[in-house]
Amino acid sequence: MKEAIRAIVSGKVQGVWFRKYTKDKADQLGIKGYVQNRPDGTVLVRAEGPLEEMKIFKQWLHVGSPASQVEQVRIEQVEPEGFASFEIIK
Repeated sequence: MKEAIRAIVSGKVQGVWFRKYTKDKADQLGIKGYVQNRPDGTVLVRAEGPLEEMKIFKQWLHVGSPASQVEQVRIEQVEPEGFASFEIIK
């Protein structure tokens, strides 16, 4: 069983290596998708993978990189897109 999410992460999440750590965690868990900074200072995450790994990944999003300060994570379920890898989008 797979799960696919769209998450908006807010707080101090840009300029603190949040995207790199997110990619590292996704790669470690075998999760596919992407992470992208948004103009409003939030970070967009699209991710899909096995349920158990996604559970760990969603919990991790509330922590983030060592220098980040995550204030809020809004997660919605979406349709899987069949991503081939996990990418950092500029």
